[in-house]
Amino acid sequence: MKKEIFIGFLVGIISNTLGVIVCTFIVAQLKNQEFVHTFNLYLNSQNLWMLLTLGALPNLAAFFGFLKINREYRARGVLLATFVTAITAYLIYFL
Repeated sequence: MKKEIFIGFLVGIISNTLGVIVCTFIVAQLKNQEFVHTFNLYLNSQNLWMLLTLGALPNLAAFFGFLKINREYRARGVLLATFVTAITAYLIYFL
């Protein structure tokens, strides 16, 4: 059971990371800037929490995908990763 939750947690963290990268690429393309410049812009303006919250959207697909194939414990791990992301974004925003 713990192994399944851990696998789901890893899937959630990886999908969140990929979501942040994709969101940064989209914003960079819209502003005709480079990826690193756009990411540093969000980092320096203390708006990194926006990228983290938008990057959590692929977790929805992973969560419902695991539920569809009857992997409830992995879905719990994805939910745990989403909560960790939400808490991290909250701390970045208010601190």
